[in-house]
Amino acid sequence: MSAILEAFEEYVTITKARSELTVQSYMSDLRQYEAFAGEPIQHIDSDKTINFLSRFDNKKTLNRKLASINAFLHFCDEMQMQVEQFNLPMAKLPKSLPKFLTYEQISQRLEQLDRTKELGARDYAFCLFLYATGCRVSEAIAVQKDDLEQGWLRIRFAKNQKQRLVPVAPAALEALEYYLQLRRSRSAHLWLNYKGAPISRISAFKIVKSALGVSPHFLRHSFASSLILGGADLRVVQELLGHADITTTSIYTHIRQENLKDTIEQYHPLKENR
Repeated sequence: MSAILEAFEEYVTITKARSELTVQSYMSDLRQYEAFAGEPIQHIDSDKTINFLSRFDNKKTLNRKLASINAFLHFCDEMQMQVEQFNLPMAKLPKSLPKFLTYEQISQRLEQLDRTKELGARDYAFCLFLYATGCRVSEAIAVQKDDLEQGWLRIRFAKNQKQRLVPVAPAALEALEYYLQLRRSRSAHLWLNYKGAPISRISAFKIVKSALGVSPHFLRHSFASSLILGGADLRVVQELLGHADITTTSIYTHIRQENLKDTIEQYHPLKENR
């Protein structure tokens, strides 16, 4: 790896405190750019970048590559390096409502788990924990016993190294306590695999997928959607989710609007006259 990419990796990891996954994404994209250009990354320019980005039909992928390039250009500007500075617009993505499960759907599916066994109790408790807290999966798998106190969860491993406190519903705490009673290991970590080691992101995905047929992130959407439909203030939901920008949370307002529209169409007498 070139010296400039090593410096960039250190910059986004330490100075900008980006998550490990974000840093890996940046580095993968920039190495791919270098390979495409056939020359060191410091020779980056707008023409080569446009040619590089034109290879990607998927707009989300294209935007991710462009975000990595923009992060590198920002680094070069901060370090006063002599590279061409340019600003390419992100591709516009169609707005879509985040999909979610209702509590009834979640509870019905979780009832199928065998909670008499340690792993079944773990899977039940883990899924409820994600739905009750709105944690990112990376935050959830890092939780330790000491992070729970009097019904509150301290998320210490949050995105960009920020911390936040989230209240945990009694049902989720009861499920967790039952799982801990069955568990043989005394590990400080809450969520363990069959070997007694902390579960990985892949394991977390498999647990939720097997139990509910969705990804862990789907439960984060379900958490936020349930709050919004219940009338929660958007700023409160932002705080609970750990979003730095309210615009990120604002996607959930569309769920409330869509719910109101569906209610009118279902119950208003004029629906018969359409």
